[in-house]
Amino acid sequence: MIGATPAVRRYTRRVLGLSIGYTALLFGAVWLFRHHPLAGLPGMLVASLPALAVVGIFAAIGRYLVEETDEYLRALASRQALIATGFSLSITTVYGFIEDAGLAPHVPAFYVAVLWFAGFGVGACINPLFERRAA
Repeated sequence: MIGATPAVRRYTRRVLGLSIGYTALLFGAVWLFRHHPLAGLPGMLVASLPALAVVGIFAAIGRYLVEETDEYLRALASRQALIATGFSLSITTVYGFIEDAGLAPHVPAFYVAVLWFAGFGVGACINPLFERRAA
Protein backbone atom coordinates (compact mmCIF):
# COMPACT_ATOMS: atom_id res chain seq x y z
CA MET A 1 0.00 0.00 0.00
CA ILE A 2 2.48 2.58 -1.17
CA GLY A 3 1.24 6.12 -0.59
CA ALA A 4 -1.73 5.08 1.56
CA THR A 5 -2.81 7.66 4.09
CA PRO A 6 -2.67 6.84 7.81
CA ALA A 7 -6.48 6.63 7.83
CA VAL A 8 -6.40 4.06 5.00
CA ARG A 9 -3.82 1.98 6.87
CA ARG A 10 -5.92 2.04 10.07
CA TYR A 11 -9.06 1.18 8.10
CA THR A 12 -7.31 -1.73 6.39
CA ARG A 13 -6.07 -3.14 9.72
CA ARG A 14 -9.54 -2.83 11.26
CA VAL A 15 -11.33 -4.47 8.34
CA LEU A 16 -8.76 -7.26 8.11
CA GLY A 17 -9.07 -8.01 11.83
CA LEU A 18 -12.86 -7.90 11.71
CA SER A 19 -12.91 -10.13 8.63
CA ILE A 20 -10.77 -12.72 10.38
CA GLY A 21 -13.05 -12.44 13.42
CA TYR A 22 -16.12 -12.84 11.22
CA THR A 23 -14.72 -15.99 9.64
CA ALA A 24 -13.86 -17.51 13.02
CA LEU A 25 -17.23 -16.58 14.55
CA LEU A 26 -19.17 -17.84 11.54
CA PHE A 27 -17.39 -21.19 11.44
CA GLY A 28 -17.70 -21.49 15.22
CA ALA A 29 -21.42 -20.72 15.23
CA VAL A 30 -22.14 -23.09 12.34
CA TRP A 31 -20.15 -25.87 14.02
CA LEU A 32 -21.89 -25.30 17.35
CA PHE A 33 -25.38 -25.38 15.82
CA ARG A 34 -24.59 -28.55 13.87
CA HIS A 35 -23.10 -30.40 16.84
CA HIS A 36 -24.90 -28.85 19.83
CA PRO A 37 -28.15 -27.20 18.67
CA LEU A 38 -29.04 -24.18 20.78
CA ALA A 39 -32.41 -22.58 21.31
CA GLY A 40 -33.81 -19.51 22.99
CA LEU A 41 -31.57 -16.69 24.15
CA PRO A 42 -28.30 -18.69 24.03
CA GLY A 43 -29.08 -19.67 20.43
CA MET A 44 -29.87 -16.08 19.49
CA LEU A 45 -26.63 -14.85 21.04
CA VAL A 46 -24.47 -17.42 19.26
CA ALA A 47 -26.31 -16.86 15.95
CA SER A 48 -25.72 -13.10 16.30
CA LEU A 49 -21.98 -13.29 16.93
CA PRO A 50 -20.87 -13.26 13.25
CA ALA A 51 -23.16 -10.27 12.66
CA LEU A 52 -21.22 -8.26 15.24
CA ALA A 53 -18.12 -8.45 13.06
CA VAL A 54 -20.14 -7.26 10.04
CA VAL A 55 -21.50 -4.37 12.08
CA GLY A 56 -17.90 -3.64 13.07
CA ILE A 57 -16.92 -3.42 9.40
CA PHE A 58 -19.72 -0.91 8.80
CA ALA A 59 -18.41 1.08 11.79
CA ALA A 60 -14.85 0.87 10.41
CA ILE A 61 -16.05 2.38 7.13
CA GLY A 62 -17.77 5.19 9.02
CA ARG A 63 -14.71 5.75 11.17
CA TYR A 64 -12.54 5.91 8.05
CA LEU A 65 -14.78 8.65 6.63
CA VAL A 66 -14.35 10.62 9.85
CA GLU A 67 -10.58 10.06 10.12
CA GLU A 68 -9.61 10.64 6.48
CA THR A 69 -8.14 14.13 6.18
CA ASP A 70 -7.77 14.03 2.39
CA GLU A 71 -11.06 15.53 1.18
CA TYR A 72 -10.76 13.93 -2.26
CA LEU A 73 -10.32 10.42 -0.83
CA ARG A 74 -13.15 11.03 1.62
CA ALA A 75 -15.41 12.11 -1.24
CA LEU A 76 -14.53 8.98 -3.24
CA ALA A 77 -15.25 6.73 -0.25
CA SER A 78 -18.52 8.56 0.45
CA ARG A 79 -19.65 8.15 -3.16
CA GLN A 80 -18.67 4.47 -3.01
CA ALA A 81 -20.82 4.00 0.12
CA LEU A 82 -23.73 5.85 -1.48
CA ILE A 83 -23.51 3.63 -4.56
CA ALA A 84 -23.46 0.56 -2.30
CA THR A 85 -26.51 1.81 -0.42
CA GLY A 86 -28.48 2.57 -3.58
CA PHE A 87 -27.45 -0.75 -5.10
CA SER A 88 -28.50 -2.87 -2.12
CA LEU A 89 -31.69 -0.95 -1.35
CA SER A 90 -32.81 -1.03 -4.99
CA ILE A 91 -32.28 -4.77 -5.36
CA THR A 92 -33.86 -5.65 -2.01
CA THR A 93 -36.86 -3.39 -2.64
CA VAL A 94 -37.59 -4.90 -6.06
CA TYR A 95 -37.01 -8.42 -4.74
CA GLY A 96 -39.23 -7.72 -1.73
CA PHE A 97 -42.16 -6.83 -3.96
CA ILE A 98 -41.58 -9.92 -6.12
CA GLU A 99 -41.34 -12.10 -2.99
CA ASP A 100 -44.45 -10.51 -1.47
CA ALA A 101 -46.36 -11.38 -4.66
CA GLY A 102 -45.41 -15.02 -4.08
CA LEU A 103 -43.21 -15.16 -7.17
CA ALA A 104 -39.85 -15.68 -5.46
CA PRO A 105 -38.63 -17.59 -2.42
CA HIS A 106 -37.77 -15.90 0.85
CA VAL A 107 -34.14 -14.85 1.22
CA PRO A 108 -32.60 -14.38 4.69
CA ALA A 109 -32.23 -10.72 5.66
CA PHE A 110 -28.46 -10.91 6.21
CA TYR A 111 -28.07 -11.01 2.43
CA VAL A 112 -28.78 -7.26 2.44
CA ALA A 113 -25.28 -6.79 3.91
CA VAL A 114 -23.85 -9.13 1.26
CA LEU A 115 -25.50 -6.99 -1.43
CA TRP A 116 -24.22 -3.81 0.24
CA PHE A 117 -20.65 -5.09 0.18
CA ALA A 118 -21.11 -6.14 -3.46
CA GLY A 119 -22.38 -2.62 -4.15
CA PHE A 120 -19.32 -1.24 -2.35
CA GLY A 121 -17.23 -3.14 -4.91
CA VAL A 122 -19.40 -1.80 -7.73
CA GLY A 123 -18.83 1.69 -6.32
CA ALA A 124 -15.08 1.13 -6.38
CA CYS A 125 -15.35 0.25 -10.08
CA ILE A 126 -17.67 3.15 -10.90
CA ASN A 127 -15.64 5.82 -9.09
CA PRO A 128 -12.90 5.93 -11.76
CA LEU A 129 -15.55 6.29 -14.47
CA PHE A 130 -16.94 9.38 -12.73
CA GLU A 131 -13.43 10.74 -12.35
CA ARG A 132 -12.62 10.27 -16.06
CA ARG A 133 -15.88 11.97 -17.02
CA ALA A 134 -15.12 14.94 -14.75
CA ALA A 135 -11.64 15.43 -16.18
